[in-house]
Amino acid sequence: QVPLMEYGGGSVQPGGSLTLSCVGSGSAFSVSAMAWYRQVPGRQREWIAIITDRNVYYADAVKGRFTGSRDDARNMIFLQMDHLKSEDTGVYFCASGSAPEYWGQGTQVTVSS
Repeated sequence: QVPLMEYGGGSVQPGGSLTLSCVGSGSAFSVSAMAWYRQVPGRQREWIAIITDRNVYYADAVKGRFTGSRDDARNMIFLQMDHLKSEDTGVYFCASGSAPEYWGQGTQVTVSS
């Protein structure tokens, strides 16, 4: 059983929007700490949003443009991405736990005109 699975990637023009979803199974969905990461070509995987049961924290690169949220009843987290830029292109992963312990398989986001 896949612990975490992302949905919603795709291609969009600069300035556009996409919404990513992630559904967790069993213990992979952590009540205390869920997160979104991305892997941009040529760079290390980086965190972009950490979603706890109380707050959402954002990396500077996405602050003000991306909005993270969660629905614990459905074991899901979301990432609303607005005002997308070409440098947002990459593979986006959801993750759970403080290490994190669990990862999704990733979904491709391409921002290009």
